[in-house]
Amino acid sequence: MSDAKDLLARAAAVFPGCVLGSHRSGPGLEFVVREGRGAYLWDTAGRRYIDYLLGSGPMVLGHAHPAVVEAVQKYLGRGTTYMLLNEPIVELAEEIVRAVPCAEQVRFTSSGSEATFFMLRAARAARGREKVMKFEGGFHGTHDYAVMSVAPRSPKAFPAAMPDSSGIPHAIDETVLIAPYNDLATTEALIAAHHQELAAVIVEPYQRVIPPAPGFLSGLRAVTRRYGVLLAFDEIVTGFRLAYGGAQEYYGVVPDLAALGKIVAGGFPLGAVCGPAAIMRHFDPALEGTGDYVWQAGTLNGNPIAAVAGLATLAELRKPGAYQRLHALGSRLRDGLAAAARRQGLAARVSGEPPVFDIIFTDRDVVDYRATLTADRARIRAFNEECVRRGVVKAVNKIYVSLAHTDRDVEETLGIFDEALRAAAARG
Repeated sequence: MSDAKDLLARAAAVFPGCVLGSHRSGPGLEFVVREGRGAYLWDTAGRRYIDYLLGSGPMVLGHAHPAVVEAVQKYLGRGTTYMLLNEPIVELAEEIVRAVPCAEQVRFTSSGSEATFFMLRAARAARGREKVMKFEGGFHGTHDYAVMSVAPRSPKAFPAAMPDSSGIPHAIDETVLIAPYNDLATTEALIAAHHQELAAVIVEPYQRVIPPAPGFLSGLRAVTRRYGVLLAFDEIVTGFRLAYGGAQEYYGVVPDLAALGKIVAGGFPLGAVCGPAAIMRHFDPALEGTGDYVWQAGTLNGNPIAAVAGLATLAELRKPGAYQRLHALGSRLRDGLAAAARRQGLAARVSGEPPVFDIIFTDRDVVDYRATLTADRARIRAFNEECVRRGVVKAVNKIYVSLAHTDRDVEETLGIFDEALRAAAARG
C-alpha cells in the first residue's frame, strides 16, 4: 500500500488543487481516505475520524451499512446498468411517490445538479416562460443557472444576479432573478413585478443551514399560486433527512415540483425530479418533435445498483423511531456546540435543524445570506481545521448527523468542539 504522503503527492499531480471538488481540510491537514465504516473514516496513515461530512450528506445510515452492502452485493451478479427499466428502479420510483407529497411521477438523473437543472427545464416547458427566480445564498448544484448569487461578497440590489464561476455566459444573468430568503414582502413584490416572465421560483426550503421563518414557505406557496408561477423545492439535502417526506412533510408546504438526491440513493450517484403528472408529462418521448417535449436522458439514470442501495436505505429510515433518534442526536450535538461557544465567550450562532446545522461566528441572527456576510470567516476556517486536527471531519459549512453516530460519539465530539473552539479563539 502506498505511503500516505506519497498518495497526497500523486493526487496533487493529477487533480487541480489536490481536491475532488471544493472541500479542503486545511494546510497540512489533507488526507486520503482508506475506508469508512459506520460513523468513522480512516485515512491511509491509519488515523480514525468521527465523520460529520458523510460524503456531503448521503450517508445518513453511516458508511457501509450492512443492509445497504447486502442489497448491493446481492444484485451485482445481475449486472450493473442497463439504461432500461428494471425492477429496483420501478420500486424506488414507487416509494418516492408514496413518500413525497408533490410526487405523482418521477424522472431519474445521475446527480443532484442534473435534477435541479432538468426540474427548471420542465418548469419552463410547462409554464411557457424562460426566467427563473432563486434566493441569494441558495445552492442548487453547479450548472449555469444554479451558480448565480450563491456566495457574492458584494451583492447587487435585488433582483440582479451575480455569477459565482468563470465560464458562465452573460446571457444567464438576464435569465435568473434573485430574491432575499426569508423576506416574504420583498419576494412577493418581485414576483408581482416579474410574474409574466417567470417560469418558476426555485428554493431550498431549508437554505443551507438557515431554517425558513414562520410563514415564509406558506406565503411563498400562496404568492406563486396566485400568479401561476411554479414553485420548485430543491430537496437534494432535505429529502428523507428532516422527515421521511422531506421538507414538504416537515414544514407542511407542498410545491409543484421537487428535486431529490443524496439520501435517495444510499451513497450511489442518483438524483430525481418529481411532481404531478401534468408537469412530468413533458418528459414523455411520445411528445418528441412538439414544442412540449423536454429532452432528458442519461446513461445511468435508472441504475439498479443505486436503486437497491436507495431502497435499503429508505427501509431503514421507515423503521420506528429512526427520525426521533436522528433528531435527538442532532439536538444534543447542536445545543452542545452552542453551549461550548458560550463558554469560550465567542460571538456565534449555531444555526439549523438537528439533522444538519453549523456554527456561524457572528453576533447577528442568521436569517438570510447577507447575515452570514458578517461572520468571521477566519474563525470558521480555524474551527474547522482544529476539528480535523483532533479527529472530527465536517463540511466547510455543515455538520451532518447520521444514525450511525452514538451517544458516545456525540460526547467525544462535544469535547473536541470545546477544544477546537478554545484553539480557534486563541488564533484570533
